[in-house]
Amino acid sequence: MKDRLIRRMALLALCLLSACAAGNAPGFAAAIDPSPTALGRAYGDFLIGGFAAGQMDFRRAAHALEAALAVTPQDTTLRREAFLAALDAGLPGATRLARTLPHEEIAQLLLADEEVTAGRFGLAVQRFAAMPDGGIAAMLKPILLGWAQAGAGQADAALATLEPFVRGKRFRGIYALHAALIADLAGRKRQAGKFYHLAATSFGAGNLRLAQILASWQARNGHLAEARRTLAAIARQGHGIRLVLPALERNPAPLAIRNAADGIAEAYLALAASFHARHADLVALPLLQLALRLRPNLTAARLVLAEVIDTGNHPGHALAALAPVRAADPLAPLVDLRRALLLQAAGRPAEAVALLKTLAATQASAPEPEVTLGDLLRQSKHFHAAAAAYGAALARTPAGAPDRWLLHYYRGIAYDLGGDWARAEADFKTALKLSPDQPYVLNYLGYSWAVKGRHLGRATAMIARAMKAVPNDGAVVDSMGYVLLRRGDRAGALHFLERAVHLMPGDATINGHLGDAYWASGEHLQAIYQWRRALTLDPSAKERARLLGRLAHGLPAAFIIAPAPSGPAQSPPATPAPPAAPEKGPAKQSTP
Repeated sequence: MKDRLIRRMALLALCLLSACAAGNAPGFAAAIDPSPTALGRAYGDFLIGGFAAGQMDFRRAAHALEAALAVTPQDTTLRREAFLAALDAGLPGATRLARTLPHEEIAQLLLADEEVTAGRFGLAVQRFAAMPDGGIAAMLKPILLGWAQAGAGQADAALATLEPFVRGKRFRGIYALHAALIADLAGRKRQAGKFYHLAATSFGAGNLRLAQILASWQARNGHLAEARRTLAAIARQGHGIRLVLPALERNPAPLAIRNAADGIAEAYLALAASFHARHADLVALPLLQLALRLRPNLTAARLVLAEVIDTGNHPGHALAALAPVRAADPLAPLVDLRRALLLQAAGRPAEAVALLKTLAATQASAPEPEVTLGDLLRQSKHFHAAAAAYGAALARTPAGAPDRWLLHYYRGIAYDLGGDWARAEADFKTALKLSPDQPYVLNYLGYSWAVKGRHLGRATAMIARAMKAVPNDGAVVDSMGYVLLRRGDRAGALHFLERAVHLMPGDATINGHLGDAYWASGEHLQAIYQWRRALTLDPSAKERARLLGRLAHGLPAAFIIAPAPSGPAQSPPATPAPPAAPEKGPAKQSTP
């Protein structure tokens, strides 16, 4: 997203430079101050605004761009960017700028929302009806118009607006859901029930927000057990959702949508989430801000907003987006889980760990806080503490849970990185018993055996199974080349290691392995080049030491273990072994 912001600002720079070049044109002095000092200051403000927008500091960007706009008020491109920055920053000045942009869709949506907030639903109906049928408003227009009509007390007109779209195939579930919400608010239970049922069956996959809305309807109509089943079903689908399940199950009945403004905010959130899923975050951002202007306490929107902002690697601003969420909010545990990850990304690991420990204590039945704690401790190289956290998560996970294998895998990695191979190996074997075809467990255990010179035949078979599942994963392809090299198959090793480098050219360990294969094949110049190249790719301290040792002494003759005729595993070589598996393992491999 940052690259797209930079490109957008580069276009804006051309527009502003064009304005500067036109400074001596007839009549220009009447429009702006043409003095070189003013134009230079405007260009400086523009650069500040562009940089701030790239850093997700929208408040600073808005102030800087509006300062530039004061010098070049005729520049509609600059005005649009100043408006979007003000909207993304949540500043009231966005409304004033929106009035000067009659052809900007987002600006017109904001102005229509202002009418909704003021209770002028007739004017809101006019504004929504005047929106074009294409662009961002293409899907939203019927929903927004229906909610404005509902706000005006015209439930029949609202449902008539949505009915043709409910009968259609495109976005049918979304239209049915909003028709249900409008009928529900109007007290039309029969119609609401029909539309809720249609919405529930039309969505390909459920989500937490839909489950909340359906459970509310079910609970308010005397079907409390069904409401709890709805929530429990969605909790099985996503990491972290189990955290909020107890609070939602205790009180599933509150209305998710209380008025027309809430309904419109819900529509903006749904479209923003869709754009974010497609990596179109420049469109998702203003839609989320529109939703939060109408409904500041819409926590689901704040979670998506924090995720959008964090895609630009700005955890501090993402934390600020979550700051208004109250501890009493049913989604607060999920927000705290996200906060912990953002605190870690912001370089505040002690706060992240403290928050997760508190969350683990207050959510005693949920494994997610302990899993996340294990992840953060592993990243911080506190491997024994990480293994203990994964163990605590396992204790909270039912014996038949489908994700138990993953916890054994993660704990195995932590044990391995902490130097406890016996426990690590036991966890990897347990993970494979629980889920025999997991390619990353097969690869990690197979590669680790290859590094230790043990069970090479089994290791080769396991890595081959992994590679069949993920044929284009460079780390897995590298493992196949590495184990073949250990077994003395130099040609096979070169084939796979050259392909692995092609798949992951920036990986120091994989480049180093290719150097090993070249050396073993007698191509010493290529090996030295490859090892030197690997040193330029930011290797770990252990990998750097290994590479420097290779450059000083070459590949140890005892590195390759020729297979015995019957194929059993050989003993480890007497010479020092290559780097431990984790140097390549969790840091380089994809993980589920």
